[in-house]
Amino acid sequence: MSRKRYTPEQIIGMLREAEVGLAQGEKVGPICRRLGVSEQSYYRWRREYGGMKVDQARRLKDLERENARLRKAVSDLTLDKLILKEAIEGNY
Repeated sequence: MSRKRYTPEQIIGMLREAEVGLAQGEKVGPICRRLGVSEQSYYRWRREYGGMKVDQARRLKDLERENARLRKAVSDLTLDKLILKEAIEGNY
């Protein structure tokens, strides 16, 4: 079975659709089957995107990407610093 990646906009739309079904008394299982996702995905998405609007989710993903980029930059600089420190200590 192939995996499909959903955009945050699609996920929020599915969560809203699921909320409507739940409000009408439907169970989570049938809702997930209708949406074509597993219950595990539904609960994970609800934990991550529950109560968000589309623009908030987009901003969250942008910030996560920026945070990952900055973490990589810091780790690269730390590694460079350690290499230079070892090189200096080896010269004496």
